[in-house]
Amino acid sequence: MFLIDAHALCYRAYYAIKGLTNSRGQETNAVYGFINILKKILREYDPKYIAICFDTPAKTHREEKYEQYKIQRPHMPDGLIAQIPLIKKVVRAYGLTILECDGYEADDVIATIVGKIKAPDLDIVIASDDKDVYQLVDKRVKVFNSKQNRILEKYDVIKILGFDPQYMTDYIALAGDATDNIPGIKGIGQVSARKLIDQFGDLSSVLKNIDNIKPERLKNLIQQQKQDAALSKELAILDQKVPLQITLKGLSMGEPNNKELFALFSELELRKFAQEIAENMPQDAQVEAQDLKDKKDLEKLIRLIKKEKTFSFVCLGDPDPYQSLNGCTISIFCKKDCVYTLGQDLIKELNDVFSDTTITKITCDIKSDLKKLKNLGIDDANNIFDVTLAGHLLQPERNLLEINDLCWKYLKRSSLNQKNDPINTKNIFDLYQPLHKELKKNDLLKLLLDIEIPLAFILVVMEERGVALDTKFLKNLSKECHNHMEDMAKHLYEIAGQEFNLNSPKQLSEILFVKLGLPVIKKTKTGFSTNEAVLKQLSSQHELPALILEYRQMAKLLSTYIDALPLLVDAADGKIHATFDQSGTETGRLSSRDPNLQNIPIRTDLGRRIRRAFIAENKENFILSADYSQIELRILAHLSKDETLHNAFEKDQDIHQYTAALIFDVNQKNVTKDMRNVAKRVNFGIIYGMSPFGLAKDLEITYEQADEFITRYFRRYNKVKDFMDQQIALCEKNGYVTTLLNRRRYIPDIKSPNVGIRQFAQRQAINTPVQGTAADLIKLAMIDIHRAMAIKNMKSGMIITVHDELVFDVRPGELDDLCRLVKEKMEKALTLSVPVKVALKRGKNWLDMEKIV
Repeated sequence: MFLIDAHALCYRAYYAIKGLTNSRGQETNAVYGFINILKKILREYDPKYIAICFDTPAKTHREEKYEQYKIQRPHMPDGLIAQIPLIKKVVRAYGLTILECDGYEADDVIATIVGKIKAPDLDIVIASDDKDVYQLVDKRVKVFNSKQNRILEKYDVIKILGFDPQYMTDYIALAGDATDNIPGIKGIGQVSARKLIDQFGDLSSVLKNIDNIKPERLKNLIQQQKQDAALSKELAILDQKVPLQITLKGLSMGEPNNKELFALFSELELRKFAQEIAENMPQDAQVEAQDLKDKKDLEKLIRLIKKEKTFSFVCLGDPDPYQSLNGCTISIFCKKDCVYTLGQDLIKELNDVFSDTTITKITCDIKSDLKKLKNLGIDDANNIFDVTLAGHLLQPERNLLEINDLCWKYLKRSSLNQKNDPINTKNIFDLYQPLHKELKKNDLLKLLLDIEIPLAFILVVMEERGVALDTKFLKNLSKECHNHMEDMAKHLYEIAGQEFNLNSPKQLSEILFVKLGLPVIKKTKTGFSTNEAVLKQLSSQHELPALILEYRQMAKLLSTYIDALPLLVDAADGKIHATFDQSGTETGRLSSRDPNLQNIPIRTDLGRRIRRAFIAENKENFILSADYSQIELRILAHLSKDETLHNAFEKDQDIHQYTAALIFDVNQKNVTKDMRNVAKRVNFGIIYGMSPFGLAKDLEITYEQADEFITRYFRRYNKVKDFMDQQIALCEKNGYVTTLLNRRRYIPDIKSPNVGIRQFAQRQAINTPVQGTAADLIKLAMIDIHRAMAIKNMKSGMIITVHDELVFDVRPGELDDLCRLVKEKMEKALTLSVPVKVALKRGKNWLDMEKIV
């Protein structure tokens, strides 16, 4: 039989595991830690009987006797209080008995069970890290120590205490217990208490032999405080008469309710536990799978689809849309409990169904499926609902949501099947209704249907078209960089006075802080830090740190882009086909991979030169770049309704020069380059909720100077400060912030007790409405441009999107028309209260470009 002191283990779990919350901000660390220990006990010891014993909030009988009992202990943290009911729900779902009683502690309940249950051959194990329970240990009662992950027998406890556990309360009576604020005899420590027990035995015997106690000081202490000792023993004794009806049968292990456990773990987003439960659960979505080979059967399916107006589909087979689709099939589910799989010979028969705008088609990977459908002869698919994109709008903090995640959350169902399993087509179908309902409830349906789904079609075209790459240029640039790095290495060795591994932080640390004697900025567990921030700080004192930074940056650009990009070129067309991801960020911004086009650095000369490798697909074509001008600041002006900021954009001012004039209180004509640079950093820093500390670090000025700059900024743009405060307040109230088009971002850390984490969340609350609206704006522009180009039957194409910039591969005869079209659609995609401006440039590559007036 296991008797678990839930109160003690909950506390331990809460403080041992930090920062574990679900997407709604509910702390789950205590739940997770407690369940881990519980599962370990159930798995490794397989108890026949079990009781989970809790404290209650009511005043205990010990507090009635002694007001100072446990008074020094802080109140249970709110985060733990909120988790206790959840832990109890999980315990009950496991089919286990919970015992608690007002006026008594969990230890008393455990002691009562030990006293009442006298079954022969029954080993009792108490799971608690509290030493109070040692008093119950004997031949049949043991203690499970979760810290050591082992069961302590009586001889183990004797070894720990230095005396028989039957004297535990006598020991506390003499030495006291600081944890519970039990006084004992002041002046008697642990060593003296053990000696007295060893010499005389229990407290009663000690008091009977006061005259024989030496030294005199010890004797006097006991004589003077014997009443405190008696009270202390009384407080330490665990009560074995808690008024509870307890029987051995009542403590028998029950059967776990896997469905309830799965729902709880899914709700708490404890995926590991949910997955383990799912493996022991029948799959709710089990349906018949049938290969459909006869045209008559296909006609029946098509009639059913046209009647129901909704079906789910998944393209099965080769996951690479650019490779041969031999063997590729489609699985379809429509109402009846059967998933039909169609081979390539029948797929074309579905053309009318996929092109019918009145029929809703549900899938989970729209881009991949559109590519495959096109290669299978279906090139007019429409009215598609993607459950993964829908799930991301509802849970933007969860990147790369899978069908498993969505089934857990919205269907309370396990889904161990992979996308390529036909059975999963039923799961996708079942997800449509709850996701559609949730999107509508949160006013996100329009965002999915009018932006994200149409955008997916455009991204398919962009990914298939790809970007031409000048591999010869990159090869020469690589050679140049490698040569330069060799020269840099030699120079670094000369400065250091010896050769060393430039990529070894340990060896670099030795050179910087021992040999050169530079000041240590930051210590780590393994020595002294040589990270980028440290090297930047040291660069003003010695040339070696600055050169190391340059060397590292070049090495990174080489490995990430210069040498890596040619490896991504498709041999068939000489192009890179990057993947654009709609669910990779919480703000709604598109991200890309293979390669990551968004992260190509443009602040350094070498970073900019990498752009030169991105070229038009032939010698006649041009690269056209269309870039929003100060779009986030314009959106800030719209959202904040600040008149001064509005005025700057209405008059088409240089916003950084304009801001510099305001915060330095000078005429715009007198704004220096340095003043403008400060204003630029403040302008952009404000959007990201930058603090005076962050600005001081960025500009390498004092905190006081940075604070003064920000104060002056808000004095001039006072409604910007109001807007920021409002966003933080809204986030604290709702748990999320929204963009102009109602895209949500949940920020649970806005209420974190950790100041640093909470301040970071506040910066996210300020930035997201601005950056997220900018992301929505460029997506709208992409959709409008693509449609307009299609109407004009243009052969030019959109090839890259990077934050606020769109890049096109343009045929020479279409350049003028496309420039006008792109500028108009980008500037009118979303109406703001300030003018929206777009800068256009053209060239033969992405770097060497001229402005188009």
